[in-house]
Amino acid sequence: MAEQNWKEQKASFFATSAAPILWTALFFIVPMGIVWAYSFGRNAGLTQIELSGTLENYKRATEWLYLTIFAKSFGVAALVTAICLVVGFPVAMAITFASEKWRPWLLLGIMLPFWTNLLIRTYALMMLLGTQGYANKALGGLWGGASWLKTLVGLEPLPTWEPVQLLFNNFAVVFGLVYVHLPFMVLPLYSALDRLDRSLIEASLDLGAGHFRTIMQIVVPLAMPGIVAGVMITLIPALGAYLTPDLMGGTDSQMIANVIERQFKRANDWPFGAALSFMLIYAMFALIALQGLRKKRGEAR
Repeated sequence: MAEQNWKEQKASFFATSAAPILWTALFFIVPMGIVWAYSFGRNAGLTQIELSGTLENYKRATEWLYLTIFAKSFGVAALVTAICLVVGFPVAMAITFASEKWRPWLLLGIMLPFWTNLLIRTYALMMLLGTQGYANKALGGLWGGASWLKTLVGLEPLPTWEPVQLLFNNFAVVFGLVYVHLPFMVLPLYSALDRLDRSLIEASLDLGAGHFRTIMQIVVPLAMPGIVAGVMITLIPALGAYLTPDLMGGTDSQMIANVIERQFKRANDWPFGAALSFMLIYAMFALIALQGLRKKRGEAR
């Protein structure tokens, strides 16, 4: 029996979709609309906001200071996405070509971090990278081993090991964001690579293309939908990341989400915080629109 069009079963369609639509409207669209309205207002007191329709908040958001923070946030998010892509693509390929016995366990290892709260994972990473953490202890052990080796062969020993500052800087922010967002890149890549026609790869290798050329000219173009999806799923959350830069970054490592948080909490300037929030949302919408336009042009070709 052929499937009936949903237009022929409008009552059933609306009965099943009414609850999610109502939930989305009440707990997403309405709150977002209130915050959007706040972005056109001004403080009329400690707890009152006057919706005056002013554009001063958006004008202030385009000042050089905040544009610099926006640009830095985009740069950090792009760097994190690029690192996740470079690291995640070989991981996704390894999972794809693993045996049926090991593939579920490898996927479980990728999804395992989602079973732990992000705050706990961030604190664990901070303990790892701290001055007395395991990373510095390992580096100190290697340094001590090199000093012992030089003394053994009659050379001057190396100076005393000093712990490296791995936290509260830009390195810590990028490292932490890669750690958090890497699974978001691996899973879409695995989904795309798992659907590849492996006979094309075998034909390319049989014709003497080599592994690197086969990956670049066969695997990468066919996996492009997964690559684009992974980039978008990684870039957008990294752009709006708050917790990792707040805990692991220093005074020069704050991103736009941290500035927005300060406007709502410490500065008590909700209209300006709302304007900054929607500037970030507009940027994300622009990225999604560009991706949709690129996909539409690709389908047209």
